[in-house]
Amino acid sequence: MAEPLYTPAYVPTGDEVATFVTSKGVVKVALDGKGAPIHVGNFTELANSGFYDGTKFHRHVPGFVIQGGDPNTRDMTPEDVASGRRGPDGMPGTGGPGYRIRHEYDTNPRNSHNDAALAMARSMLPDSAGSQFYFCLGPQHSLDSGYTVFGQTVEGADVLPTLRPGDTIESVRVEHEPR
Repeated sequence: MAEPLYTPAYVPTGDEVATFVTSKGVVKVALDGKGAPIHVGNFTELANSGFYDGTKFHRHVPGFVIQGGDPNTRDMTPEDVASGRRGPDGMPGTGGPGYRIRHEYDTNPRNSHNDAALAMARSMLPDSAGSQFYFCLGPQHSLDSGYTVFGQTVEGADVLPTLRPGDTIESVRVEHEPR
């Protein structure tokens, strides 16, 4: 049975900024609550509940993306994640929040995979995103028509290319910062 389609209770105001504290440094992302309200609402709820705390980046494709947000990686060692070993909760890259959200790539007027953009990973089904996200390592405009961008890095873009599978996401929090 397919996981339910979730609509977040949190309604973005448009001034949300996510702060990622990683084992390699801090990254700040201006979230696009106007263009991708479902994604920003979902991400804000997960981040501020501590969902991402202690998870690890699990996928790196040089010059393409670094991906994280899988709860299966939380109780795994960095070495096991980097090796792609099965953890106590499953394989890295297969976990999620237990629901999925509707895609917004065709309704977001700023859905552009620029360098250091933050977007939501999904399976082959358009409405299958949940918690896993990726940062673009360079422009990836071939993804614009199939994956929802919901933020752009504003500080710490130099940290992104240093991240590798097994690096820890110590915390992610979303706060309001006037722009």
